[in-house]
Amino acid sequence: MYVTEIFLKNFRNISELRLELDDGINIFLGRNAQGKTNILEAVYFSSVLRSRAAKVHELIQWGNVAAFVKINFSKADVSQELSIELSAERNRRRFLVNGNAARSKDFIGRLNSVMFSPEDLFMLKGSPSGRRQFLDGEISQAAPVYFENLANYNRIVTQRNSLLKKIREGVARKSELSMWNEQLAEYAAKIALYRIIAVYRLNDLANAIYKNISAQDENFSVEYKFRNVNFDVPLEDFYSPTFRKNLLGWYYENIEQRSVRDIERGNTGFGPHLDDLNFFINDREVKIYASQGQLRTAALSLKLSELEFLKTARGEYPLLLLDDVMSELDADRRTQLLSFLKQRKIQTIITATEKKYFPAKNFGKMFAVNAGMITPIY
Repeated sequence: MYVTEIFLKNFRNISELRLELDDGINIFLGRNAQGKTNILEAVYFSSVLRSRAAKVHELIQWGNVAAFVKINFSKADVSQELSIELSAERNRRRFLVNGNAARSKDFIGRLNSVMFSPEDLFMLKGSPSGRRQFLDGEISQAAPVYFENLANYNRIVTQRNSLLKKIREGVARKSELSMWNEQLAEYAAKIALYRIIAVYRLNDLANAIYKNISAQDENFSVEYKFRNVNFDVPLEDFYSPTFRKNLLGWYYENIEQRSVRDIERGNTGFGPHLDDLNFFINDREVKIYASQGQLRTAALSLKLSELEFLKTARGEYPLLLLDDVMSELDADRRTQLLSFLKQRKIQTIITATEKKYFPAKNFGKMFAVNAGMITPIY
């Protein structure tokens, strides 16, 4: 899979851009705040319908009321086109697939990409929400039905929380909670199954890549952590219909047991929206014991394993988006990363402030970025 052309209009600080990409490495050089990241943002948003901007209007160029993104790409040797129309009015979005209107659930997963930014270097030590977001984005691209399940789950949590507050205030009956508990358990079990199977696969991939990058005899492992519950079962059990039925019952029982506590707090205190990922190097927890070098290698390994995970699921490597990470990696890790990409022929968009991070000759297509204007260097 590779992107052939990007068209942007009134997107962040880019007034209008039509850009043809190389099917290998594409490097965008410029000072900070010139618009390099906006190219990555447009591609990633077209992949997962999520942006680091909190609201749609933040993606629209100042002084305009609408923006437009169009991505042309080839997948399984078939040309496709994705378009997104953004309107500041009520933060509205309109999606088109090959010129036809589409729903978000039919849009996500068509264009696969992996984003790696400096923030990801600290994801392993950061808040659980960042790690859940990483896992949810990966699974949604691999299995778009997961995206729909997650949206339903989040909607149920929001509506259940509203009811919990009303019950606490005495304006709703506790008996009304039963229906929401059943729905919550149903979607919680679906999400947990996808997540745990993904983490098992990610664990093997990340460990192999970690060993290769670090050249150290260390084991890097990833573990799914249920909030306040120990739940350790072999991977093969998750494929059993009996186990899946039991998991649904387990969720319902735990949600029911916590109903009184949830009413007192006014929110849902159990479920996948509170779960986390744990990372270990030689069975020692990364966020407590890892050195800066180990932390960077682990984060890089995790992102590269995401590429392999999506290739296995979708049959082709996704597009890799590297946002100013070259300056955060030492020379050895930069060399390992660039070698990995070249060997596997992964289309990559890289933003950087310095040309010195890259080989002098025959290394992809390079552009200069200045105040939202992009010009080819070679």
